[in-house]
Amino acid sequence: MSAGTQVERVVTSGVFELDGGSWAVDNNVWLVGDDAEVLVVDAAHDAEAIAAAVGERTVVAIVATHAHNDHVNAAPELARLTGAPVLLHPADLPLWSATHPDRAPDGELADGQRLAVGSVELTVLHTPGHAPGAVCLHAPALGTVFTGDTLFQGGPGATGRSFSDFPTIVDSIRDRLLTLPPATVVRTGHGDSTTIGEEAPHLPEWIARGH
Repeated sequence: MSAGTQVERVVTSGVFELDGGSWAVDNNVWLVGDDAEVLVVDAAHDAEAIAAAVGERTVVAIVATHAHNDHVNAAPELARLTGAPVLLHPADLPLWSATHPDRAPDGELADGQRLAVGSVELTVLHTPGHAPGAVCLHAPALGTVFTGDTLFQGGPGATGRSFSDFPTIVDSIRDRLLTLPPATVVRTGHGDSTTIGEEAPHLPEWIARGH
């Protein structure tokens, strides 16, 4: 890792709701930064717990990997507590509005956009499939990629619900993620981390499985 820049994980718990269903979930909230400033990936469930982990550091941005409620439900409150902007890919605005109808994001994410925090840059990769505006954040200097719910240990994120599509997520993973260096650590929206090298050989199995 670059000197002074580190990755921290905060696990928060709550409920994921979509298409009339609800599921209890634990979410990974990722903090990327140094002693002075930090970027928050996915403000899930508990703004106060995330703010406590941030401490006195400046939050440069609150980035949503996608707008399912369990990844953005604490974003407006965390923005209020920290003064940081909430950034979302515009293709996910319909999902965002289902959770926050009266509060728009503060800025847009775009493929290829670079976000700076501490001594590193994170590149936005648009990886639709789990959601239309799903993005991953690649930090080459840290040897990691934050994949939200696009890629997990064991396969792609779920695509059996509204706004999702399995062939699209397969294309995103194959073309945008599995092309990264094999040692790249995959930090996911839920569960344990993995690496690109560990997951890449299983792509044919996922395609055969079909979900």
